[in-house]
Amino acid sequence: MIRTKRQEAIDMTTIQGPAAPKDPTRKRPFFYIMQEKEIFGAKQTDGRGIQFIYENDNRLINSAQIAGNVTDEEILELLKTTEGFRKLVHSIGVTVDIVTPVSQIQKVRFAFQMYGKTDPYVSGTTLYLDTWGDGAERILKLDDAVWSEDDKEPGQIRFEFPQSGLQARVSVRFYLQDGYTAPPVMEDEAVDTDSPAYSQMIERSLMQTGNMSRLAAAIHRAKQGEDVTLAYIGGSITQGAGAIPIDHQSYAYRSYQSFAEHFGTGRNVHFVKAGVGGTPSELGMLRFDRDVLRDGTVKPDIVVVEFAVNDEGDETKGVCYESLVRKILTLPWHPAVVLLFAVFAYDWNLQDRLAIVGETYELPMVSIKNAVTPQFRLTREEGRVLSKNQFFYDIYHPSNMGHRIMADCLMNLWNKAAAYAGTDHTDELLDSRIAIRNQWGKGSDFEQVKLLDRKQIPQGVSISCGAYDSIDTDLQRVEMDDRLEPVAQFPNNWYKESTENDTFVMKITCRALFLINKDSAAIDVGKADVYVDGKYKLTADPHKNGWTHCNPLLVFSEEQAEEHTVEIRMAAGDVEKKFTILGFGYV
Repeated sequence: MIRTKRQEAIDMTTIQGPAAPKDPTRKRPFFYIMQEKEIFGAKQTDGRGIQFIYENDNRLINSAQIAGNVTDEEILELLKTTEGFRKLVHSIGVTVDIVTPVSQIQKVRFAFQMYGKTDPYVSGTTLYLDTWGDGAERILKLDDAVWSEDDKEPGQIRFEFPQSGLQARVSVRFYLQDGYTAPPVMEDEAVDTDSPAYSQMIERSLMQTGNMSRLAAAIHRAKQGEDVTLAYIGGSITQGAGAIPIDHQSYAYRSYQSFAEHFGTGRNVHFVKAGVGGTPSELGMLRFDRDVLRDGTVKPDIVVVEFAVNDEGDETKGVCYESLVRKILTLPWHPAVVLLFAVFAYDWNLQDRLAIVGETYELPMVSIKNAVTPQFRLTREEGRVLSKNQFFYDIYHPSNMGHRIMADCLMNLWNKAAAYAGTDHTDELLDSRIAIRNQWGKGSDFEQVKLLDRKQIPQGVSISCGAYDSIDTDLQRVEMDDRLEPVAQFPNNWYKESTENDTFVMKITCRALFLINKDSAAIDVGKADVYVDGKYKLTADPHKNGWTHCNPLLVFSEEQAEEHTVEIRMAAGDVEKKFTILGFGYV
């Protein structure tokens, strides 16, 4: 047998074969929940690298459907709870193949955590398997586990590396208990990105070219050697979730890179990435000045807006989205706006709602749903280009191939716009549509919204923070631009850490107000009631989404600006608990 360099690198003092190998054990029926999935060990504070893969909220069911071809309703139902999981799964096969060059095979810890009923992240069982990054499968037997009575559901999988920056391909399959059968294993063929079918798929993404005058002008300037900045704002897909590694394999970075290679003259094309996972355009419009314009230091020439799979959380059902789009379009240097519509694994997005805004202002629109979902239903012989398992990393996020396809769809638009470079760049129709508010589209009530936090308190606003006098550092963190190091979101906050119950009071003159609070799964965090001028408005519940992230809430919206007194106090029964005010948005 020919030994590879990888095999020769194995430290034989730590990995040894048995003196008398046993006969092979007959394998049980199985299905994959991950098959050749690419992962990356993101740096932790202790120097290790960890890839987190969340399987709660029915994600595990979707993993079984996409990677394992599972359609049996009984099996899918059992995956919802730890009890059902234990009834179904006999053992777990784990394969880790480290692809980053290393001097010797690395030890890897596989962890499968059950979320608890009492405290999701603490009170459940965690299954561990110490394995190696050599591409060989090793088995975790569930009979060996000590289970907690507080287990609720399969929660998350972690691959823990001894050092950060390691990239690997992993497969995880569930071997089934007696009495259960598994579907045939799907074998995906390599995606032929040079095929006519691939090109046709990419072409389908172009939902509307619209008025490309601003986009063409930016390309023309780039070709002339002028500085041009591409900016991207959206949710976790724009952040790069599913891309391995997240800094240079995201659709945003790859489409920027293609733009720079085709139209730039060296280092004149610049990149801004501002995606925040789990957040809608309602938060996007509040943080746009900070995260994209960088408080006036950046003037993007092209802004890609991607909220089609996040805006179910927008309370205004499109008004915030249009307000964000108008906020960008009305900037004095006239940047181009591109609307990008991503898609979830169950073929869903909100492009029908949001496309109205694109039609109103004749904006270029790119639909990933239009591109990939029609061919998912085909066989290879009928023209399928790739499977869902190849496109999706999980139920919500694209894989590296998915991110590449998204970038290629944008590049298709760039190329279309380049054909207009050098022509008369006029956008009179766009200007006329911008001039008339609320006649078309969804509305522009919050176009002039501004962010208010502990660092940016405008003149005329007075705040008495009461018991909310600390600063929370346990915040949602995201990778910005082309960096791997995550950045804390809304670090200039007001945090009630003590058991005291002094009310947070703010006096402000405005016609609309948004509260941004921190969601959390922690059991010592409680709900807070919001009052305006003594009248109850809403209750902010940090457990509504159940994980650490930023949640915007519309407190009020009125026709005219008036002075208001805003009070935030802990809800009945939660007086001694913690709460974080990340900031406010006001008009």
